[in-house]
Amino acid sequence: MTPIHEDEHMLVLEKPSGLLSVPGRGPDKQDCLSKRVQDIYPEALVVHRLDQDTSGLLMMARGIEAQRRLSRLFETRQVKKRYVAVVAGHPLQTQATAAVDEDGWRTIDGPILLDWERRPIHIIHPDGKPSRSRWRALQTSDTATLVELEPVTGRTHQLRVHLQSIGHPMLGDSLYAPPDIKALSPRLMLHAQELAFPHPFTEIWMSFNVPTPWSANAPYLSAAAGH
Repeated sequence: MTPIHEDEHMLVLEKPSGLLSVPGRGPDKQDCLSKRVQDIYPEALVVHRLDQDTSGLLMMARGIEAQRRLSRLFETRQVKKRYVAVVAGHPLQTQATAAVDEDGWRTIDGPILLDWERRPIHIIHPDGKPSRSRWRALQTSDTATLVELEPVTGRTHQLRVHLQSIGHPMLGDSLYAPPDIKALSPRLMLHAQELAFPHPFTEIWMSFNVPTPWSANAPYLSAAAGH
């Protein structure tokens, strides 16, 4: 597992789709990004996670103090995260009346709650935690839309739940898309493309970008992407 960035305080890595961020329950779910990294960097500690089916950028701390400082950056929303996804349908049409800023971003507000009886499914529910996501369309086709996403909060499955809640689940999503939409891609079409933040010790602005050649046109998943 070769880091995209490495210094004495932190690592920035690219997680492939299908790999857990941290160990799961059971002996068959022990292989994960954090364990692979800790085999090489024993001092590496988890700061945040990506869903198993999501690919893209993830950081780990090197030591307790670095973990504390990086976690604080997330808590105070100083970490900028951007994703790309391919969703079913045309959200620009169904969300045409939603407020839009000068850069084309629209906002989804919906409190997210774990559906205990159907876990790990999460739902929009008044009793859930306040959650906000921003999105804008990058490309459309007859059947799908390539969108850029920015989670303002960081709830479990947030982007997947929010896009489903407005009627546009992500292609390949085994939890939140109906069978016909899931079948359009062999993997979840969600990729953590950009990560930017002030360095936890030097405060120098750090920015990382791992683009993907996905498009709104079938076949949606480019084999050349490697994600």
